[in-house]
Amino acid sequence: MNPVLRTLPLMRSCKEAASLMVAREDRPLTRTERWALRLHLSLCKACPNFEGQVLTMRQAMKQWRNDSDHG
Repeated sequence: MNPVLRTLPLMRSCKEAASLMVAREDRPLTRTERWALRLHLSLCKACPNFEGQVLTMRQAMKQWRNDSDHG
């Protein structure tokens, strides 16, 4: 990550952003966490791909739970 960007108050590393993406599956993020994640996702090329994977897994698990409830 660009060292200048890292000095921004809300800027998070990729590892921190990934942690927030996983955490939001279990709990609502704080306003500061949401803004920090949005900022990171707007500046990072790789993390939006990971976010897409997390969202795909969320959808698959939701579908699996719905199918399990009806079986």
